[in-house]
Amino acid sequence: MGIQLNARQSTLLVMGVGLLLWPAPSAVAAGQRLEKHFAVKGRPVVVIHNVADGRIEVKSSKNPAVDIIASQASNKINFEVEQVADRIDVTASVTDAAAAPLELAANLQLTVPEETELQLKTENGLIYVEQVMGDMTLESVAGEVHLKEVSGYIIVKTTGGSLTCTLCAGKLDFNSISGGAQVLQPALTNVNLRTMTGNILFDGDFVRTGLYTMKSGTGTVEVRFSGTDSFDLNARTDTGTVDNRAESYLRPDSHGIRHTASKWARGFFGTFGQGLAKVELSSYSGTIRIQKRD
Repeated sequence: MGIQLNARQSTLLVMGVGLLLWPAPSAVAAGQRLEKHFAVKGRPVVVIHNVADGRIEVKSSKNPAVDIIASQASNKINFEVEQVADRIDVTASVTDAAAAPLELAANLQLTVPEETELQLKTENGLIYVEQVMGDMTLESVAGEVHLKEVSGYIIVKTTGGSLTCTLCAGKLDFNSISGGAQVLQPALTNVNLRTMTGNILFDGDFVRTGLYTMKSGTGTVEVRFSGTDSFDLNARTDTGTVDNRAESYLRPDSHGIRHTASKWARGFFGTFGQGLAKVELSSYSGTIRIQKRD
């Protein structure tokens, strides 16, 4: 004999089945994503120390707030986020020393006001910053650093990671052991690029009265300039070569500065335009290449 249910009993039975079939939230899954919102005033400072492997991405907005989204591959990474006035500190620490490398991936996405100072440090992840105006110090062991439309006093330090700086303005200081640097379409008044084995490419205009120094121990240092530039050039190498593809455009140094050519096995000194900016290129055993863009 079948069991007859009234309407109320049928509804309760369906709800009960639904509760049994709906998966309970996982405590580990809940810890894999963290979202924070901090209201700020004026020019905030954001400090990130990420000891895990992962990407740090920073973009700007018109809002007076710092928004942070942190995601991680496991619960073996702990995020500590703190606000002190207009300073935001984010620290990612490993809670299990025996964790596998795949378990130590942690990514950070930040939205900050346009005028924000940054201090970012990571091990192997990519650092990406776009449209932020403010002094910044970016450090990575093996991760790449990509900057787009940023301005300020920019300091980048890596062990093996490379830098790509597109449409950057202000001052740039890059120092690496084996990483390279590409500076594209800049409006930088002061550039200091140093690497032991990496390659350097500067493709853009030299600002009048700007100072530009680029050094590589064994890598290639390449400069591409435009017809509207104005600079004095000093290119020199110990045992490498100077590939001067702009010889027809450069005239002898017009400022009468004495150069000790005997100190260097190979070198070239010249002036383009009025010689308003100062460009110094050097390599121990690599190639120095100078050419004018079409």
